[in-house]
Amino acid sequence: MNRERQDDLPQEDYEDEEDALPASEPAVDLAEAAPGALKAGIEVIQQFARHLPNKPGVYRMFDRAGEVLYVGKAKSLKNRVTAYARGMAHTNAVARMIAETANMEFVTTGTETEALLLESNLIKQLRPRYNVLLRDDKSFPYILLSGDHEAPALFKHRGSRHRKGDYFGPFASVWAVKRTIDALQKAFLIRTCSDSFYENRTRPCLLYQIKRCSGPCTREIEISDYQALVGQARDFLSGRSSAVKQLLSARMQEAAEELEFEKAARYRDRLAALSAVQAGQDINTQGVEEADVFAIDEQAGHFCVEIFFFRNHQNWGNRALFPRADRSLTPTEVLASVVAQFYDDKPPPRLVLLSHPVEEIELLGQALSARAGRKVEVANPKRGERADLMAHAVKNAREALSRKLAENAGQQSLLSALGAAFGMETPPRRVEVYDNSHIMGTNAVGGMVVAGPEGFMKSHYRTFNISTDTIAGDDFGMMREVLTRRFARLAKENATGSPPPGEEELEVGVAPPGELSPSGAAPMPPPSPQGGKEAPSHRARALQDRDGFPSRPDLVIVDGGKGQFSAALKIMRELGAADIPLVAIAKGEDRNAMRETFHMAGREPFKLQPRDPALYFIQRLRDEAHRFAIGTHRAKRKRDTMKNPLDEIPGIGPSRKRALLLHFGTVKAIQRAKLDDLMRTPGVNAATAKAVHDFFHDA
Repeated sequence: MNRERQDDLPQEDYEDEEDALPASEPAVDLAEAAPGALKAGIEVIQQFARHLPNKPGVYRMFDRAGEVLYVGKAKSLKNRVTAYARGMAHTNAVARMIAETANMEFVTTGTETEALLLESNLIKQLRPRYNVLLRDDKSFPYILLSGDHEAPALFKHRGSRHRKGDYFGPFASVWAVKRTIDALQKAFLIRTCSDSFYENRTRPCLLYQIKRCSGPCTREIEISDYQALVGQARDFLSGRSSAVKQLLSARMQEAAEELEFEKAARYRDRLAALSAVQAGQDINTQGVEEADVFAIDEQAGHFCVEIFFFRNHQNWGNRALFPRADRSLTPTEVLASVVAQFYDDKPPPRLVLLSHPVEEIELLGQALSARAGRKVEVANPKRGERADLMAHAVKNAREALSRKLAENAGQQSLLSALGAAFGMETPPRRVEVYDNSHIMGTNAVGGMVVAGPEGFMKSHYRTFNISTDTIAGDDFGMMREVLTRRFARLAKENATGSPPPGEEELEVGVAPPGELSPSGAAPMPPPSPQGGKEAPSHRARALQDRDGFPSRPDLVIVDGGKGQFSAALKIMRELGAADIPLVAIAKGEDRNAMRETFHMAGREPFKLQPRDPALYFIQRLRDEAHRFAIGTHRAKRKRDTMKNPLDEIPGIGPSRKRALLLHFGTVKAIQRAKLDDLMRTPGVNAATAKAVHDFFHDA
């Protein structure tokens, strides 16, 4: 019997090249799953298999506490679940999953394509332990050409597409977006300022002076002419670059023939800017207008998927993803899983090229076509330009994985040296480093950076806004507050299963079977008998080892001397974290970077040898915490400096703020205005005028 890609295999989570390389699961004998537990799991599955229809659909497997273990799709629910009931586990991970299964739920779909779409939706919503877990903390950037203003602007955009306009992308990096926007400014003189900045200009800004903007804000260019420039930019980004360049070239020649050499020079500079966009792409294509190229490489039980983005015959960058995969999986199976999950929250291009011939390539194309609302071709190229692009992508995947494996090995040795330096029995997996930043107690913030076997884990960094209750400049009090909030929250998560900051308890969908989800992409599942929420104990367990990386630290480092150490140790003991080793770093004499003094419980203050690798590693950790805390503090200080007092008045939104500023000119003029003057402002009613007047004049 042929194995189905997503029904036989536990799935993997993947991250950006900048993030962690996941540790590959060691090979475990099937005997690890106790025979009694495995038999019990098979019996549970057999009970459900007897009454299942021979229809496509999605199934979910739950453990005894109601946590979702796995979400899979099947062309035939009955055949798929029956295979589990026979105990036909192809991998050790599947055997463990069967042994933990205590309940199952099902939803039928009209087609296998709908089942694949629903599967990806549920995996993202429920985050099952054995599935791909897509990370939401790093979205791909796009270029937005706004469409809700008389003078459209160019912006870098991430996230949901709530604003009207044209979106171009994805780009692999913010750098690629910035480079393209800079070139488009030179070529088409499109504004990049915010709408509020645009509305309040009385004379053109510096960008107009350096020929990066045509100045529509002060009518240096007529709006109709400006919109013609916007149309040219839209054509260029949409792939009609040849027509745009021909138009500019013809106008340059015409200006030169009429002896308008300055005008001809401006067209020449615009042509050069457009050429710069295409010349810096490394690889550009003639026969491939719009495509994503996926290439996979495997080394030492790890996988790397390299993605190249091609739009309008231009290379818009590449990104390396590292799937967490069981060693028993083949590159073909991992690649199919990654592609199916990758487009859950982004539109697919017209062409998707894969380095390996996945078994369900036609089904994958149908699912992506349904999601995009147009034809999407999925292919495994063998010859021609497409094959050349794929060979380049495979080479990049191999090199990216080699670099990451080398970095991972070096990081492991540094953690081992760190554990030995502080007398730990085993190397720490999660190290948390804390630092505070403020100016005379103002804009005080605390920063927490996290390091692990794969380097700095930036998705786990946290900032803490110090409350005004803490005495200004009290470093000990700030450290107490930061650690109290961190470890009190951690204790609550472990005890109650509450989600970490930014996450919510997830509920199983409540739409009846067969009813479409709000997106209309696929049916939603029926409600869970557990009430739709995960059990606290298992939620806490997931928090302790999310994405293969623990949420509880093995080592805590604070920047400071004996006073910071005493304050931190007292808090950790009060919150039940006394078992976590705590280290304080005091700067050396004359702030010498090689003579730091370390404080630990049960040991006299000590120093490390100047050439000890652990000392260099600790300095890197401290410097990163210092950089993160200072950067956060500066950003907060800048926001407070630039804060408009009108933003603090309840009921004053962007439109009324704009109306007041247009009428009075400055905030100071608004502050001095009488109530009658405020009431005469167009677009401001009496209640709003009184609120503004009271805000500035009441004691």
